[in-house]
Amino acid sequence: MGCTTILVGKKASYDGSTMIARNDDSGSGHFTPKKFVVISPEEQQRKYRSVLSHVEIELPGEPMRYTAMPNAVEGKGIWAAAGVNEANVAMTATETIASNPRVLGADPLVEYHAAKEGEEELAGGIGEEDILYLVLPYIKSARQGVERLGKLLETYGTYEMNGIAFQDQSEIWWLETIGGHHWIARRVPDDVYVVMPNQSGIDTFDLEDAFSEQKEYLCSADLREFLSGNHLDLSLDGTLNPRDAFGTHDDADHVYNTPRAWFMERYFNPHTAKWDGPEAEYTPVSDDLPWCMIPEKKITVEDVKYVLSSHFQGTPYDPYGQYGDKALRGAYRSIGINRNDFVSVMQLRPGMEQDNSAVEWVAFASNAFNTLAPFYAQVEETPEYLSCTTKQVSTDSFYWVSRMIAAMADASYGKSLFHIERYQDKVMAKSHEIVGRYDKLLQKEADALKRQQLRRSANEEIAEMLQEEAADTLDKVLYELSNQMKNAYSRSDA
Repeated sequence: MGCTTILVGKKASYDGSTMIARNDDSGSGHFTPKKFVVISPEEQQRKYRSVLSHVEIELPGEPMRYTAMPNAVEGKGIWAAAGVNEANVAMTATETIASNPRVLGADPLVEYHAAKEGEEELAGGIGEEDILYLVLPYIKSARQGVERLGKLLETYGTYEMNGIAFQDQSEIWWLETIGGHHWIARRVPDDVYVVMPNQSGIDTFDLEDAFSEQKEYLCSADLREFLSGNHLDLSLDGTLNPRDAFGTHDDADHVYNTPRAWFMERYFNPHTAKWDGPEAEYTPVSDDLPWCMIPEKKITVEDVKYVLSSHFQGTPYDPYGQYGDKALRGAYRSIGINRNDFVSVMQLRPGMEQDNSAVEWVAFASNAFNTLAPFYAQVEETPEYLSCTTKQVSTDSFYWVSRMIAAMADASYGKSLFHIERYQDKVMAKSHEIVGRYDKLLQKEADALKRQQLRRSANEEIAEMLQEEAADTLDKVLYELSNQMKNAYSRSDA
C-alpha cells in the first residue's frame, strides 16, 4: 500500500531531536480506520501467528510497553504501524517499496499457499501486518531494531518489499528488504533528511563498512555472494547503487512515486538545485533524486506535516489549482491523499529525562485537511478520543471526525480552506503551549508516579483541546458545504 516517509537527523532538526514520520495510506478502494493505543506487556502474545501469512513465531518472554497505531477493525491482523517503546526507541513500519524481476527471480518472495487436496498449507513470510509487533517491544536501540528485523527476515522471509525506520535519541536507521530474505540498512547521517515515496531509496552502499566496522551500513550475511552470483550490481565503477541493483524505475514510478520525492526536496532545498522549467536539474520524473540531502534550514514538526500533506501546492500539478495548464492538474499522485489513514511524527528530544523525551505527534485521515497533535509516549494509556475508533462512524472519535472534516472540506474547498488553515494553526500553537508548560512541571517533579500522572494529564488536556477544535471545524465546513447544496436558494421564506 502507498505511504510516504521522511526521516530527520538530529543536526537537521530545529531542536536537536531525531524525527521519523510516515503517512500510512490505505490501498485503492478502501479506507482503514486506525486508533492510537498503548500495548502493555500483558497484551503482547508469546507465540505470534500472522493473520495473512499464517507464519508462527515464538517471541521473547519480556516485552516492553509501547505505543501503536493498529487497525481499529479486527479481521486482517494488528498492523501496529508506528510507535515508541519504554526504552525510547521508535519505529515506523512500513513503507512499501519494490524489487525488480532479477532480484525476485534470485530470491523469490515467501508467499502463503493455502492447503489443497493432497497438499499441506504453506506459511508465508512476515510483512507489514507483523513487523512492528515482532520487533519494537524487544529492542533498546535503533541499531538493535535493524539487527532483530534482519534476523527475522533471514529466518522467515517476507512476502512483500518494505522499508522500515528505527530511531533512538542518537541515531536513525533505514532498512530495505530485497527479495524474499535479503536486506540492507543505512544509518541516516545526523545533518540530513531522507524522503521515501514507495521506492527503493538508498542510492549508495558501502559493502566494506557493512562487512567490517558496520558504522554506517548493515546487511544480510550473504549479500556479496547474492550480488555477484546473480549479476545484480549494475555499476560501471564498482560503486554499488542499491536503487539500480535492487529497485525499479517503471513508468508508473514517474506518476505515482518519484514526484513525491521531488516535491519534498524542492521544499527543503529550494535554492540548492533548479527544480522547475526546461533547464531543471531535477524534475518530477528524475530517477536520480538524492536519497538524503542537507536542508537549507533546520526542519520543524510543522515542516514535516506540510510536506506530508502536499498536493503539489505552488506547482501546475495541484488538483485544487486555479492557474496554469488545466491538463497538468492532478498529473501526479499527491502525498496528502483521500486515503491517508494516519500520520505520526515521532520526536525524541535531547537533554531531557528518559521518560519525558518521547513525543508522538498524531493525525488521522487526509493530511491536506487534518491537524497534528502531540502526546507524551511514556504513558500507560492514550486518551479515549484517539483510542476509541470502531467501524461505526462517530463524532466521539478523532479518526471519524477527521474523515468527515476532510470529505466536507474537499467538496467545499474554496470556502473551507480558510477554516482548515485556522484549525491547523490553532491546534499546533495550543499543542506547543501545553507541552512546553508540562515540560516545565515535569522538570520540577522527581517522583516517578507523579511524573506519570503529569504526562497523562497533559495528554488528556491536549485531547480535550483537540476535540473542541475539531468539533468547531466540523461545524464550519458542514455549514460551507450545506450552502452548496443544489436545492439552495438565496431568498428567505419570510
